[in-house]
Amino acid sequence: MTEAVASSPAHGRGTGRVLRDLVRRPRSAFGLTVIVTMLAAAIFAPWIMPYDPNDQMFDGLSLEGAPLPPSAEFWLGTDLLGRDLFSRLILGAQTSLIIGVLANGIAVVLGATVGITAGYFGGWIGGILMRFTDLMMAFPALLLAIVLAAIFKPSLLIVAMVIAMVNWVQMARVIYTETRSLAQREFIEVQRAMGSSTFRILGRHILPHLVYSIIVFGTLGISTTVLLEATLSYLGVGVQPPTPSWGNIIFENQTYFATAPWLVFFPGLAIVLLALAFNLLGDVLRDTLDPRLKGRH
Repeated sequence: MTEAVASSPAHGRGTGRVLRDLVRRPRSAFGLTVIVTMLAAAIFAPWIMPYDPNDQMFDGLSLEGAPLPPSAEFWLGTDLLGRDLFSRLILGAQTSLIIGVLANGIAVVLGATVGITAGYFGGWIGGILMRFTDLMMAFPALLLAIVLAAIFKPSLLIVAMVIAMVNWVQMARVIYTETRSLAQREFIEVQRAMGSSTFRILGRHILPHLVYSIIVFGTLGISTTVLLEATLSYLGVGVQPPTPSWGNIIFENQTYFATAPWLVFFPGLAIVLLALAFNLLGDVLRDTLDPRLKGRH
């Protein structure tokens, strides 16, 4: 039992200390700032948006019918239909964060379940599960996501499910490797010899060792999810208009790239910032929580 405690990555790393590390380090502090800002904008969108994001305003286009550049009235300009781009970006943040969290949450749960089951039981159960995982990993993620999205009618839930179906395999592979290693440790053999049930061993002696790996991988996975959602929306098989997402905003306005570059630059910048923020946060979490990396920061 002592070995179980000593080998846990949580040993000596209290939640308060982890939070202090995240705040003090410039990379994670920047990531947290961006994430909190976008999360607040998404939550309080109805009170922040100056205009209805789907309102095609009469004064939102020039006399020639072209989008208006950023100004005091329209902070980030207007799009090809005269809609306020700032309002659409804020509502698009809701879409990206909802899909990012939902899809990644499903992928984490599914991947962790498959990885733990295959790693602990091994044998033919583990063989079947991991061969299926390898089969899924053999398909290009974007191509598989496009095929699945084209089969089902795109919506927020369907897009989230499609992204989860192509993103769970990496989590399964990582958790399988760690679980397989833990299942062969002496303290697990002692628990089996003592007659502990499978659920008790998994819940009390294996899962606690995997929590931080799941947290880190889950955080890093959100950036991948956000990018994949934007790509699907840009290709027209993701979130469908008039619901705004950063990807379909770029898709709708790409013909104005040369004459109205703000229509592509601002949603593109939002995608890059959010993906970068989660990557930086996940990277620092990994450095902080993994005892093998202690002292290498």
